[in-house]
Amino acid sequence: MDRDYRGLRNGSDIRGVALAGVEGEEVNLTPEAARRLAQGFVAWLSERCGRPATELTVAVGRDPRLSGADLLAAFEEGALELGVRLVDCGLATTPAMFMTCVLEGFEADGSCMVTASHLPWNRNGLKFFSRDGGLEKEDIGWIVEAAGSDARLAALPRAEGAVERRDVLGPYAAHLRSIIQAHVGGERPLEGLSICVDAGNGSAGFYATDVLEPLGADVSASQFLEPDGSFPNHMPNPENAEAMASVSARVRERGCDLGVIFDTDVDRASAVDAAGNEINRNAIIALAGALVAETHPGTTVVTDSVTSDELHEFLEGELGLRHLRYQRGYRNVINKMCELNDEGVDCQLAIETSGHAAFLENYALDDGSYLATRIIVKAAKLAREGRTISDLLAGLSEPAESEEVRMGIAGEGFRATGDRVLADLDAWVRGEGAALAAARGMELEVVEPNYEGIRVAVSGDVRGWFLLRKSLHDPLMPLNVESSAEGGCAAIRALLREALAGEEGLDVSGL
Repeated sequence: MDRDYRGLRNGSDIRGVALAGVEGEEVNLTPEAARRLAQGFVAWLSERCGRPATELTVAVGRDPRLSGADLLAAFEEGALELGVRLVDCGLATTPAMFMTCVLEGFEADGSCMVTASHLPWNRNGLKFFSRDGGLEKEDIGWIVEAAGSDARLAALPRAEGAVERRDVLGPYAAHLRSIIQAHVGGERPLEGLSICVDAGNGSAGFYATDVLEPLGADVSASQFLEPDGSFPNHMPNPENAEAMASVSARVRERGCDLGVIFDTDVDRASAVDAAGNEINRNAIIALAGALVAETHPGTTVVTDSVTSDELHEFLEGELGLRHLRYQRGYRNVINKMCELNDEGVDCQLAIETSGHAAFLENYALDDGSYLATRIIVKAAKLAREGRTISDLLAGLSEPAESEEVRMGIAGEGFRATGDRVLADLDAWVRGEGAALAAARGMELEVVEPNYEGIRVAVSGDVRGWFLLRKSLHDPLMPLNVESSAEGGCAAIRALLREALAGEEGLDVSGL
């Protein structure tokens, strides 16, 4: 019987509910779905490579989620039915699974990571790679349609595949160690540095024990290194306030030189300085920008749409870089980086405020462990000069206030509703809203060019900006507001309440 797996599509990933237990959520990512999606992926990869499945090598790994082992086993079963050579990597990270396509000794044609990143314990998903990098949403659509069709799966040639079980984190750790040694020098270049690694009970524990400790770093302050898919301590998510507060407190308590924190599957990272100050969101972009500015002066940095004006001024004014504020979605910023380079525009970094950072030199791959490695290389060099990572960010200002309001959209046609709301708000800002704002001592100006939603600069008695956009996947309209002075966000929200109050289907109660 044909299956409809379209509900599992989440941009360029597969995401779903894998375990029962949360009220109102039905399981839709079952082992059977994983088995069929594996066959859809192998069919896609065979067509992409121009070779039969029996001549393909596919690697698969997982994070420690409670449903991960069962979904990986089902994926393995489906792929082996088509005759592939399968490399089962067990516990892994998303960047390491891509690296199976390029690391010597693996040379996979494609790979899959069983993960749902930072989502709750009962969720899971699949991320796919070819040697060209992560798949696009159109590729995921192809795989989902194939996986749901009995006729298409039945038409695939059957053969007996073979499986090999191999550790990938060991070779990947060796690769990261070699980067630090090459750039800092010596066999134990991190001697004398105390670094706290917070793995959040995800897949990142290896980074402390297999990357940093063998190079001489004191990692004794590290926390939550043991994989545990119930995530008992805090969500493994650098955007989570509780997670960041936890690692910051640990750095202060233990007197560390630096802290790094990863999400579950280690494709995102943020940092903490020696004083326990969080280096995330705008600050992690600023730090990554400072790293590329040293070797590629004047290069372009692509970010998502919600970055602050202060960050823009730091990147362009302080660092002399070019800043392109683009769209939310890690694939969007990475693709834009690749597009610019194809056009002859030097672009070395694509990074979201979430901590997804892709360096062109690292296969344009969003890799939290690589970002952390670049930061630690710089920290080790600065330590020899009596300086710290914080010195690189001395010129970065932060907004006084930053808020996000997520407004729900009722009804099935939420995308059309979102388009209508954006058009109405644009007309309001350029028309009657300008007069209403002026009466309150504010001036409004639509920011152009703008690649997502509508961004409006606010000046006068209140200085800041707001951005209203559609969610990438959900019936929501996120509103981001920043102000350079306390009370500014409230004043901007009050103005927007009047602008949006009459929009049918939009829940403005949070304003």
